[in-house]
Amino acid sequence: MAFVRGLQGDHPIYRKVDATAKHYAVHSGPEKERHGFNAEVSPRDLHESYLRAFRACVREAGVACIMGAYNRTNGEPCCASPSLLQQILRERWGFDGYVVSDCGAICDIHQHHRVVDSAEAAAALALKTGCDLNCGQTYGALLAAMDRGLVSGKDLDVALTRLFTARFRLGMFDPPSRNPYARIRPGVVNGPAHRALARRMAQESIVLLKNEGSLLPLSPGIRSVAVVGPCALDFSVLWGNYNGFSGQMVTPFEGIVQAVAAGTDVTYSEGCRASGDRPIREGEVNHVTREADAIIAVLGYTPALEGEEGDAADSDEGGDRRRISLPGRQQQLLEMLHATGKPVVLAVCGGSPVDLAWAREHIPAILMLWYPGEQGGAALADVLFGRVSPSGRLPITFVRDLASLPPFREYAMAGRTYRFMAEEPLYPFGYGLSYSTFVYSDLRLSAPAIRADADLAVSVRVTNAGSVQAGEVAQVYVRDLEASVPVPRWHLEGVARLDLAPGASGLLSFTLDREALCCYGDDGEPLVEPGEFEICVGGRQPDAGAGLPACSNLARARLRVI
Repeated sequence: MAFVRGLQGDHPIYRKVDATAKHYAVHSGPEKERHGFNAEVSPRDLHESYLRAFRACVREAGVACIMGAYNRTNGEPCCASPSLLQQILRERWGFDGYVVSDCGAICDIHQHHRVVDSAEAAAALALKTGCDLNCGQTYGALLAAMDRGLVSGKDLDVALTRLFTARFRLGMFDPPSRNPYARIRPGVVNGPAHRALARRMAQESIVLLKNEGSLLPLSPGIRSVAVVGPCALDFSVLWGNYNGFSGQMVTPFEGIVQAVAAGTDVTYSEGCRASGDRPIREGEVNHVTREADAIIAVLGYTPALEGEEGDAADSDEGGDRRRISLPGRQQQLLEMLHATGKPVVLAVCGGSPVDLAWAREHIPAILMLWYPGEQGGAALADVLFGRVSPSGRLPITFVRDLASLPPFREYAMAGRTYRFMAEEPLYPFGYGLSYSTFVYSDLRLSAPAIRADADLAVSVRVTNAGSVQAGEVAQVYVRDLEASVPVPRWHLEGVARLDLAPGASGLLSFTLDREALCCYGDDGEPLVEPGEFEICVGGRQPDAGAGLPACSNLARARLRVI
């Protein structure tokens, strides 16, 4: 929702750009099968899990566009689905924007899903069920479809009206003087304010997973640092995919060099390739680490190793990774660095979970860097040397191994995500450490008991009990203790960030609406049942990650719905 609002702006008439929520919905099975895959999902799982983010983007954020997925959902091609595009999106949610297909998805309707027998029939089916814009060439068959009576001028007018309305909202037909977004000067782009924001975004997204013995932060005046790893001097780990380029892109190695004090010796070795079986450059690694007081290993994935169909070099599955372990010889390299006996900080790049079980056991400090953007290297150095305290939280679960997951072709939510997993993960959703500690107190509910249709106000006091300025990401979780139907173990229903000086406190307030207390029946319909609920607020997920340190306590309260 924040992404949608940021992209589209807040002008009452004009949109800055059109945000597109994708891929609608239940996307999409194994990558190599996505053009013909049928995702079968129960009504409860569909509405409780798979549609909720789309529903929020439509109803609360006003997203301009929805992109349909390649796959079928319960037998209907997503880009020509009466259930998804008409009954749910338009009729139930009141969506008044436009729908675009994923690229080539209309062609899939007849060539791979085989629900119709021609391009004309596929184009007509998609248009009439609500797909207004085709990314691809199949809508070129609409003229022939009209000749065959498969589609009418009225059907075309519905789609064209939606598409031209979007163009009007973007100001395409108005003088630039009337549209405030058209007056943004080119020099604003990639200006100092944008670079500062990129750096801040990267700082706040880095997740500290381990900091044994308070190894971090390092002193900027450290005598010697060795930076080792195939991701340390690789621009691609900054940009991820679907990317543009900046004139000032700071790799992890460059960020570290810029951050250390004059006189600090910084050495570098790639160590090994990001993937493949080429031997580790042992002599070079030994040379650059011999005199180092600390080693910073920058390992993980690059966009060339994970991605959508056809993008991932390290894949037998058309895009899905073969494994979740560190690729190539990186694990061997990490063990070699550990064997030096010097303190090792591991910074992990990537866009999805990585098996860090060995590292969690042996490496004293671990940071999840993700694909951090143009200022990623500078942000990493800011965290490494204590200019900022890490405050990111995991937005996904790091499982211990792939055996912890249900089969990939099944779409039941049982056993998936922090909400339904029974097995303990390696690192839980919502987890992240800080250089400070925080105390949650005075958790208050607006009432101990509320009606099923009432909102609940929640407030809590957060105190920085440590000795450094730090940001804290407070999370509100809800658990239904007496539901008559299957429900999540916990579900996140609120999040807020605040920055506090040592000893300072702040009061956070949240409003939980009816949906936060909903469960879903077998028919997928939401309901709020009378009964007992537990509300938990803290800097992490409740009841997860045994044996993991935490930087805050958890405040809990009981609520009764009457």
